[in-house]
Amino acid sequence: MPVHSAGPRLYKSIKFEHLVKGAHGGGGHRASNVALNLTPFVDMMTILVSFLLMVFSASGQLLQAQKGLELPKAESKDVLQQAPVIVLTRNEITYQGNLVATVQSVLDDDSPTLKIDALYERLKEAAEKIHADVVVGKVSPAVKKICDGMKNGVRPPPGQLCPDGLAIVQADETTDARVINKVVKTAKDAGFENLLFAVKNR
Repeated sequence: MPVHSAGPRLYKSIKFEHLVKGAHGGGGHRASNVALNLTPFVDMMTILVSFLLMVFSASGQLLQAQKGLELPKAESKDVLQQAPVIVLTRNEITYQGNLVATVQSVLDDDSPTLKIDALYERLKEAAEKIHADVVVGKVSPAVKKICDGMKNGVRPPPGQLCPDGLAIVQADETTDARVINKVVKTAKDAGFENLLFAVKNR
């Protein structure tokens, strides 16, 4: 093949006529079908959805209904309220999903006050806010009525409690009694006199 000097010779040395622009008399463009591989996209979306479900189910403290369990229906949404949740695992103590202390640090604390300072500060702040909401009437009238009745010694209906001074404790079955005792003492000092312990049905 002879060697030519450099220059613009596009398509001149190529023998395929179909590559030359206008070789077919300016025929129309051929429609092209592009096949996209959606498998990586579907895999990515599946992993993303699974991750979001795991995160929100862990931090949202969702309760799963077991087979054969029929939960009662609430007569009114106004009487439903959320209580602060204190969780005692085998290694950590968390409040509303945030770590406040480790179990070992609580066991190592020989303070005579039997109070967990970090937990007390958060519970005290929450107790004051809930109490203020009940006093000024930021809660629903149904909840306000329940709270006023409990102050006067009236027993509330089943499943309906006043949020003022109410907290939920979820403790692992292997939790040391000394840790539970300190958590209860801390909650009562902060203003939560009514503690509900979450248990698992047999």
